[in-house]
Order: sequence, then C-alpha cells, then structure tokens
Amino acid sequence: MENIMSSKLFTTRQGTVLLGVIAAVIAAVALIAYLNHYRNSVAQPDVKVLVANRTIPQGMTGDTLATATGFYVLRGIPKDQVLTGAITDTSTLAGKVATTEIKPNSQLTEAQFAAPTGLAPSLGVGQRAVVVALGSQQSVGGQIVPGSLVDVWVTTTGQNSSGVSRPIAKLLFQKMQIMAVSGGNVTLMATARQAGQLIYASSNDQIWLALRPTLGTITKRPPVISAAAVVGG
Repeated sequence: MENIMSSKLFTTRQGTVLLGVIAAVIAAVALIAYLNHYRNSVAQPDVKVLVANRTIPQGMTGDTLATATGFYVLRGIPKDQVLTGAITDTSTLAGKVATTEIKPNSQLTEAQFAAPTGLAPSLGVGQRAVVVALGSQQSVGGQIVPGSLVDVWVTTTGQNSSGVSRPIAKLLFQKMQIMAVSGGNVTLMATARQAGQLIYASSNDQIWLALRPTLGTITKRPPVISAAAVVGG
C-alpha cells in the first residue's frame, strides 16, 4: 500500500507540484541559514573615528584642535568597540572646547566637548586677557565697550638727557581690543609681554585709555609727552 502511495506521489501532477514546493522550502531554509552564517562569520568593517594622538588639555578649543597637527589621528575602530558619541569628523568640534583632559589613544566623543563659556575661547594662540583697574576719566568716561579699540597711555617718570627726573606721558600700545568692562575693571586682549607691561604700569604708574576709530592708522613713532610739549620751553 505504501509503495502504491509513493508511486502515485511521483507520477501524479499534484504530487510533482507538492514535491517541488517541499524542495523549494528546503532550499530557502538552507539559503537563509547559509546567509546568516556568512554574515556572522564576516567581520564588520571598521569605523573611522578621531583618536587622541597626544594629551589634549582641558579648555582647548575644537577649532584649534581641528587645525593643529599631532593632537589626533583618524583611526579605524571595530564597530562593536566604538564609543557612544564617537566623533568621526572635525566639523563636530567647531565652536566647542574640551571640558576635560583627554588622554592619548582615547576616542574623542561628543560628551568631552561643550559650548565655551568665559573669555578663554576668544583668545588665540599666544594671546592673553589682562585686567586693569581704571577710573572713569582713565577709561574714556565709560564710553568703551567690549570690542572697542583703544590706545594705552601711561603716565610715569622719566629722565632727560641730563639725568633729571621728569613726569612724562608715553603711548605704550596702540589698537588694543577691549574684551570686557565691569565697573572700573577693563579687560584687554594682549600678548604675554604686553600683559606683563600693563600689570607693571598698573602697579607703579597710571594707565589711561584713548578710544580710537576702527580704521584709525597706527602712529609709527609713538610720542612721549613731557612738560615741554604741554607748556613749551
């Protein structure tokens, strides 16, 4: 009886169709299993992320980091080892600063950078922010604001050719930028040397600011004003 059923299964049209369906199902299952095995066996491609090449100090701006050399490299990292928020393009760093020190060989992540606060992000390489305390007259009667350009004068004591001490007013710096104004405290953008000179002048002499136009020219021979220049003789 069983042989008769098997014979009909192979000879009838319905039987042939059924066998074809069964074979197709078996083939599909085998193909799916093979593809799953293949996908699992093939390594996932690495993801290119920014990795610190040397210590990145806290407070370093993303713009400086993006253009500096030697601070980072673009390295391929296995996908399952890429940290959440890993940075893949330096454009992500624009307008941000490092909120923590980043050690060498560490992946750079978005959590390590944030929008800047304070004046530090406004300073370029070699620039300093220095504060001097001034009275109203010395700071142009309160007319200077952040962004103003000023000349810095200092009144002090100098010696003439005979070695006699005399009071003088000297044009110390030209076209310095005001970064902030708070009461009598004025913050100027300076170089490290200029900052030291301003601190010295503030402690030992008297500083005066003169407001200047944005497009004002620079005086090539800064004047030194003595009593003779004011009253003659």
